[in-house]
Amino acid sequence: MTRPPTAAQRRVIDAADPVTGRLKGTGSQLDALVKRGLAFRHPRPPHDHFLTPAGHRVRETAAAAPEQPPATDPAPAPGVFTAHVGGTEEPADTGPARVREVHSAWQGLLELRRMTNPDGATDRPCGWERGHLVPAAALALEAAGHAPEAGGAPGYRVRATPQPEAVAVHAPEGEALRACANTLEQAGWQVGEYTQPRTGTRYLLASPRRV
Repeated sequence: MTRPPTAAQRRVIDAADPVTGRLKGTGSQLDALVKRGLAFRHPRPPHDHFLTPAGHRVRETAAAAPEQPPATDPAPAPGVFTAHVGGTEEPADTGPARVREVHSAWQGLLELRRMTNPDGATDRPCGWERGHLVPAAALALEAAGHAPEAGGAPGYRVRATPQPEAVAVHAPEGEALRACANTLEQAGWQVGEYTQPRTGTRYLLASPRRV
């Protein structure tokens, strides 16, 4: 069994950028994480270090507060950015600080695309987004100014689906739903509009575009 990271390595992992996984630390700390398969050194200048999928799993495990049984929809750890996915009873935070936070997260995601897509493309999703479909789609919508469904106010809801690389996006039918589709398409997602058989409600099915 692989030894768990040391306390110092955990601090470096926990301090990684929540969206891009960019790491900061001493050369020896970063080299140790690379040797353990928890980080990689990007080949392009400035040769920053980023978490690998295994490193992201270590970070997410730490944020899950294992001393308490997980809830059905666990709250994010303090200080960790989480895009609004919609469907909450509490009103969504839409203040200036939140707007700046969302903008920073979206810019970080574009940088992650540039750094990790083989051709450096920023117009289509990267591996992190394909592994985190719901928050990735929600971030694209929130960064474009769409309001989530929250506190009784209408808006978008992003939910996982049984399909391996697709999310369902619900929004008030008509202009709002079409606007969400347009935003996701511009963000590099393939989007189709469908009707729920039982209710007749229209919704979107979105998948990250690969080419």
